[in-house]
Amino acid sequence: MTIRTNLVVSAAMATACGFACAQAAPNEPEPTVLLVPVLVTDPALASGCWAQFYDKRDFKGDVATLVGPAGFVTLDKGTARQLKKEIDSLVLGPKARLTIYEHALFKDGAVTFDPNAREAGLIKRLGFDGHIESLRLECTD
Repeated sequence: MTIRTNLVVSAAMATACGFACAQAAPNEPEPTVLLVPVLVTDPALASGCWAQFYDKRDFKGDVATLVGPAGFVTLDKGTARQLKKEIDSLVLGPKARLTIYEHALFKDGAVTFDPNAREAGLIKRLGFDGHIESLRLECTD
């Protein structure tokens, strides 16, 4: 989402400056460019089966969004490695159920979160130092 927003902002800035900067007199200030936030949504999120993971407590820091159904037997390979980092808060969609496991292959130390869950302190809630090795995101009706 950020990439699209930045592209829009960059294009707007280039256009504004391209027209206005060329016309500015030598003894006049440069034009002011106003940046307006742009909301870009993903249609996949409309299903309600998603989880957002934040790397800091209280829903702060970098966020990664997973759209379900999905399951990762290990978070050591491919794009799942991004989810393995220290995750300390999460938000679930209205049709998502998330189970987090302490070990790979969906073994041991399982903690389940129901639809619409909001967990501001995940590391403390998990009880196994927040190191997630596998997870399963299921869609409910």
